[in-house]
Amino acid sequence: MREILFLAHRIPWPADRGDKIRSHHILKRLCKMAAVHVGTFADDERDLGFVGVMDGILATSHVELRNKPQWQAGAEAILTGQPVSVCSFGSGSMQDWVDSLVASGSISHIFCFSGQMAQYVPTGFDGRFIMDFVDVDSAKFESYAGEGNLFMRWINAREGRLLSAFERDVARRADANVLVSEAEAEHFLSRTGVDNVIVLGNGIDTEYYDPSAKFKKLHPAFPDPLIVFTGQMDYRPNIEAVIDFATHAMPAIRARHPDTSFAVVGRNPTKSVSELSALPGVQVTGAVDDVRTWLKAADVVVAPLRTARGIQNKVLEAMSMARPVVASSAAAEGLDAEAGKHFYIESDVSAEAERVCALLDQPQEALKTGAAARAHVIRHYGWESQLALLDELMGHQPARAEAAE
Repeated sequence: MREILFLAHRIPWPADRGDKIRSHHILKRLCKMAAVHVGTFADDERDLGFVGVMDGILATSHVELRNKPQWQAGAEAILTGQPVSVCSFGSGSMQDWVDSLVASGSISHIFCFSGQMAQYVPTGFDGRFIMDFVDVDSAKFESYAGEGNLFMRWINAREGRLLSAFERDVARRADANVLVSEAEAEHFLSRTGVDNVIVLGNGIDTEYYDPSAKFKKLHPAFPDPLIVFTGQMDYRPNIEAVIDFATHAMPAIRARHPDTSFAVVGRNPTKSVSELSALPGVQVTGAVDDVRTWLKAADVVVAPLRTARGIQNKVLEAMSMARPVVASSAAAEGLDAEAGKHFYIESDVSAEAERVCALLDQPQEALKTGAAARAHVIRHYGWESQLALLDELMGHQPARAEAAE
């Protein structure tokens, strides 16, 4: 192994949202193997402020602010016949940087995180190409194609169709295709027909997400009882989840537990999410300094997503914080845990409301479930064990090298 090129659609610092948490830990592991060059995008000026963190860790980096308007990406997609989500991350300067680096002959491995970045992998690259799709993104758009007005149905159907073909073409080029769970891997295999599919699960930092850890407390005092949802609040599945729960589950819960509050915790809430604060017992926090304070204060954490791919980090974080979690079937898919023991899976919003009420009625049962959840996550979801396969995937042999020394 010479040097590694790591491509990611978002800068892997700070590790404060699901995709960045995964890319951050994979990148840290890769840096132990060889010199790593990173090509990535920043969503905003805040992200750009973390570029300096990578100095001294990486060989080189190329970070661009992603500010292409959606209308421009859409126009490019129509003109070129590409998926909009691929055009959204298209950049001539990023391609030039990658081409120059590969042409230098120093790169033996390319690890590409997220399908949008596969467009930058040169077709003539003769090294090892690892593609981490994480989950089947095209399936998400296909599910949206049955919703909304006629124009949006056409847009999402087109995106799902073109992105599926793009994923298949990339998968055939890659030496290995990585998915986050067995369920996603099986789904990807059935859609692409490729056989070089590997499962590399998500992990959790159980020392950081520890209810006994020391961290800053929030004021004023939390209401009691408290239900919490965490996530990026400009992401469509999260938006739909909290609107559904706030408007349908909360009235039923408050009918039995009138003082119950529902906190929607996460940055960039859309207007439709912010407006939920007008509902009785609902509060929308926006960005918070430390999500652990809200998780620790929660009597119940909910993950009522109707559309979800892969493993939900929000569920692992809550379980690591020893909270009882009530999840939808979609949010629970791919999670290696026992329903009814480590967390709860409910089929619809009415069942979710009933389960939350049952946990509020029996706080000792809730505590027992939370304790079992944390113990399970510690045993099965540490990053070290989840990423153990990465050495083999990259052809890295640390044990043999150490023995030779």
